[in-house]
Amino acid sequence: MFGKNSDDRFEVSHKEGTMAGFKVIVDKKTGVNYLFTWDGYAGGLTVLLDKEGKPVVTDAE
Repeated sequence: MFGKNSDDRFEVSHKEGTMAGFKVIVDKKTGVNYLFTWDGYAGGLTVLLDKEGKPVVTDAE
């Protein structure tokens, strides 16, 4: 999933911040968007939802 043998399944589509911030990560196989947020050494990951509570999906390759 990561490193030289990566199949590049995940892609960062947006990033803000350095010591604290967030990234939007897209699974290129399913198109599902995830929100990753961090502050120092702490962080969290969740599915990004639209206003109706459904997962945000980008057109997959």
